[in-house]
Amino acid sequence: MPPAPPLASLRAARITFGGAPLFDDVTLSVGRGDRACLVGRNGSGKSTLLKALAGEIELDGGERFVQPGARIAYLPQNPVFVADETVARYVARGLPAPDAAEAQTAGDYRVDAVLERLGLDGTRRLGTLSGGEGRRAALARALVGEPDLLLLDEPTNHLDLPTIEWLEETLNGFAGGLLLISHDRALLRHLSRRVLWLDRGTLRELNEGFEAFDAWASAVLEAEEEAARRLDRKIAAETHWLHRGITARRKRNEGRLRRLQALRRQRAERIKAAGRAKLELGAAETGGQLVIEAQDLGKSYPAAEGEPGGRERVILRGFSTRILRGDRIGIIGPNGAGKTTLVKLLTGAMPPDEGAVRLGTNLKTVYLDQHRRAELDDRATLWETLAPAGGDSVMVHGRQRHVVAYLRDFLFDERQALMPVASLSGGERARLLLAKLFTAPSNLIVLDEPTNDLDIEALDLLQEVLDEYDGTLLLVSHDRDFLDRLVTSVIAIEGDGKAVEYAGGYTDYRRQRPADPAAPAAKPAAKDPARPSSARRNRQPTRLSYKEQRELDGLPARIEALAREIAELEGRLADPSLYGRDPDAFDRSARRLEAARAELEAAELRWLELEEKREALARLADAG
Repeated sequence: MPPAPPLASLRAARITFGGAPLFDDVTLSVGRGDRACLVGRNGSGKSTLLKALAGEIELDGGERFVQPGARIAYLPQNPVFVADETVARYVARGLPAPDAAEAQTAGDYRVDAVLERLGLDGTRRLGTLSGGEGRRAALARALVGEPDLLLLDEPTNHLDLPTIEWLEETLNGFAGGLLLISHDRALLRHLSRRVLWLDRGTLRELNEGFEAFDAWASAVLEAEEEAARRLDRKIAAETHWLHRGITARRKRNEGRLRRLQALRRQRAERIKAAGRAKLELGAAETGGQLVIEAQDLGKSYPAAEGEPGGRERVILRGFSTRILRGDRIGIIGPNGAGKTTLVKLLTGAMPPDEGAVRLGTNLKTVYLDQHRRAELDDRATLWETLAPAGGDSVMVHGRQRHVVAYLRDFLFDERQALMPVASLSGGERARLLLAKLFTAPSNLIVLDEPTNDLDIEALDLLQEVLDEYDGTLLLVSHDRDFLDRLVTSVIAIEGDGKAVEYAGGYTDYRRQRPADPAAPAAKPAAKDPARPSSARRNRQPTRLSYKEQRELDGLPARIEALAREIAELEGRLADPSLYGRDPDAFDRSARRLEAARAELEAAELRWLELEEKREALARLADAG
């Protein structure tokens, strides 16, 4: 039987916007049952390609095909609303044409059902909605007509975690075709079975889910870099810096994961200790370790004007925590639950109604709010943005860095250093804002929804910068993967004044939180008395092999030598005149510094693996 025709497709598509092609000769198709995601850097043309497939814009070349009778629903990244239109009328326009007109006058059960599920009041005017409410209204319109093909551009932006999980469940049960753009790695992993990668105007395809994308992309780019190296060393250098985030960075994830797990274990012990006894404000750690200590916090807001019953809204009641230097705390909860209020209470920006907050001494706080109000001057160059007082270097975490080298850390090419901020794409502006943020001296960083509108590579970059930060982090986020990869514990605001802290990331929180808080805890599995004899027969080794022990003995010297080399290279690159005097030497030193840091991390990781194995074998020998 021949394959079913696609629901929608593009063939040899080209869009130029009057200049160089944004993309050219792009061919793609989406059929019924497809689960595809479209990924690429901000500014690469993903949204434009999705609009072209939806028929929202005309192609400059090529062809678009839609199967006759197929219904396509398109969710734009930034929906445009008519302020005076009601939510119900707006959503009803997502129904098939014959039904839409009738629904706008008489209502429709499908509209009512989707509005109820998304918690929207159909009588409200669109102009009164918050960002999250507007996103839910746009989603309702896309889903209400039960389309054959869904094209979704960043559907999780500004949504809270319960809504994101509802959306994921809904899309998992959707029988039609799906093509989505998203920075939410968890959503992509759970939904996609095919990846379309738009990179420098070329569309590449991977017939596997997003889980396989990183390794595949790294292999593609390494092969490309090797081919460029054979042709031209200069081209190879540009390719290397352009894609540094996809190749070198992701190879270090395993080491970061081990460190994060160790931090989570430490945090779990402190949470358990706090649960066994009331915190004593006078017993806090000294010597700069204490960052925040909260005792029995309570906060309420008066009832909104006109609210039935006039009942006050309780945000917190009896919440206590102790946050030490190096802790990374994620704060989660539905939109409007009070996450930003909790941040303000913990940082002293807002007084509690009940309880007390004690802050550590000499706190230097950097705050990035969810609206990113930190300003960038469009007329300034990237160099001037990072070094407004002049000079060639910036101070980052107590180390002097050349401006160009620092920009490279944030995936900018050296040629962009003297370009104006106005020339940057949205994703590049976000990366520059992050670069500027981390030049400010701090020992406490507060990030409120930092992942909104960032592409996947910028998210990886932000994670790496935060991984290397030795201060304390308070993070409000709805990004499940970002929380899993970064935080040591999660504070969940669960409503009615209840907030509970759980050790680990978001997945750990879901596993620890009982479905029914009143349900008894599960009993540990009973030991099987018939097993000990077989365990004795399969005795494990009780020491490292000769080769492993020799490797372990040699690693400290290797680590020390790499640390000395890194210090020497950093000192060389800190010379503000090096780049202007000898760009090639600067480039060689920067490359070697990157390689030495990677080698040091690999050596430290290997030492940690062998040392943990040695200790485990020693414990086994003692137990035997």
